[in-house]
Amino acid sequence: MIAKLNEKKSYPWIVVGLLWFVALLNYLDRQMLSTMKSAMMDDIPELAKAENFGLLMAVFLWIYALMSPVSGIIADRFNRKRIIIGSLFIWSGVTMAMGYASTFNQIYILRGIMGFSEAFYIPAALSLIADYHQEKTRSFAIAIHTTGIYLGQALGGFGATISKYFSWHFSFHSVGLFGVLYSLILIFFIQEKKTYFLDPTKKSSVGNEFRQMFKGLGILFGNISFWVLLFYFSAPSLPGWAAKNWLPTLFTETLHLDMSLAGPIATVTISMSSFFGVLIGGAISDRWVMKHLKGRIYTSVIGLFLTIPALFLFGYCCDIAAIVFGAVLFGLGFGIYDTNNMPILCQFVAPRYRATGYGIMNFVGISAGAVITEFLGKAADNGGMRHVFVLLLFVVFSAIVLQLVSLHPKTIDMTDEIIK
Repeated sequence: MIAKLNEKKSYPWIVVGLLWFVALLNYLDRQMLSTMKSAMMDDIPELAKAENFGLLMAVFLWIYALMSPVSGIIADRFNRKRIIIGSLFIWSGVTMAMGYASTFNQIYILRGIMGFSEAFYIPAALSLIADYHQEKTRSFAIAIHTTGIYLGQALGGFGATISKYFSWHFSFHSVGLFGVLYSLILIFFIQEKKTYFLDPTKKSSVGNEFRQMFKGLGILFGNISFWVLLFYFSAPSLPGWAAKNWLPTLFTETLHLDMSLAGPIATVTISMSSFFGVLIGGAISDRWVMKHLKGRIYTSVIGLFLTIPALFLFGYCCDIAAIVFGAVLFGLGFGIYDTNNMPILCQFVAPRYRATGYGIMNFVGISAGAVITEFLGKAADNGGMRHVFVLLLFVVFSAIVLQLVSLHPKTIDMTDEIIK
């Protein structure tokens, strides 16, 4: 079945479609908790304290961040199909298990395991898509995949709504079961594709794997452009994760809405705006880069510029129309930026190190997200969350300036020394 599908010219797009559902589940499973706090507090009273809730968000991010470089290295060296399927199966099982949790410590441990398992997906998936799609379709292919992420984030906003009519246990059980079943289906439809091959004369051993790992890390960290990309990826992650994890709470405090309503408004507005943002950013980027090597960079910068007025509105406005407009701007801009990270990385890093590179970028980006998530938990208890959102716009502006001044790609697609 796989062999017949792989022969079709449309198979690269079939791969994107199959992974689209995995991306949706990747974010749906992690995002549900952010809007189910109120529903879970009766059974787990520790969640009433914002700082404890921030710890739940942060443990996921810290473990996810620490495992991202490791997952990238593994994805560059081993079969990405197996990594993707195994990751989905484990985190979906964890989601099911969360429906049985009865204490804060159980939820805390399960969130940590979820962070561990989900970390293996994105570097493997994006590098696989990049190998199936070359420069003319790469940004748009990743954009389509990324729409799954944002739709999953949007659907996660309905966790509180479902819990209101059923139970928070049912929400975790149903979504987790779907993911487990889908991971088994993927076994028959996904196929690996490397655009490079490993030297067959070198025997696989622990020592050799470590040597290859350090060689790849040396190449990446010896590249000045990669350091710039690390900062450019991490800086917008501060407001990005702040919005994902705390905007529903900000909406409830600023607009005085119930979480069952504020959750969907916050997550759906940003996620659906990002949904269209990644498609717009992907389409523009693929065309612009064919005319100018910095086309992807310019497209990404335009996206980040849109988040600056959005952060200002989050901090200083109390009107629902203004804040929702800010959420639309933020989602649209972040989507345009988000879809171009891997394609820009492909302009500076060869195929055999891309999953590793993206894993390291994930590490710094999500570490930044973990810091801001925990910090906002404390700020929420002290009533200072809105001021933090405003301060983050200066971080975004500095990332834009550095990107424009420092990155000068010489090719649309960096090639490896050993390809095909």
